Amino acid sequence: MFESLTRPEGAESEAWHLRALCTQTDPEAFFPDKGGSTREAKRICSSCEVRKECLDYALAHDQRFGIWGGLSPRERRRHERGAA
Repeated sequence: MFESLTRPEGAESEAWHLRALCTQTDPEAFFPDKGGSTREAKRICSSCEVRKECLDYALAHDQRFGIWGGLSPRERRRHERGAA
């Protein structure tokens, strides 16, 4: 599960990923157990310069687990419904 966070596919994806703050922290914060806190991951995302690219990647690649671009899976689904 953590592999998708640490190694997105495609050269374009890698470019933003190299600047992502999550690569410098514990990946478990971005994949909490059910009912676990997402606070730390969202705090890190809030100051990340590639937050938008991360969210775009998650939406384009149907990432169903973890915090991506500062949003949980439920928040990403809401975001997509609102954008549609």
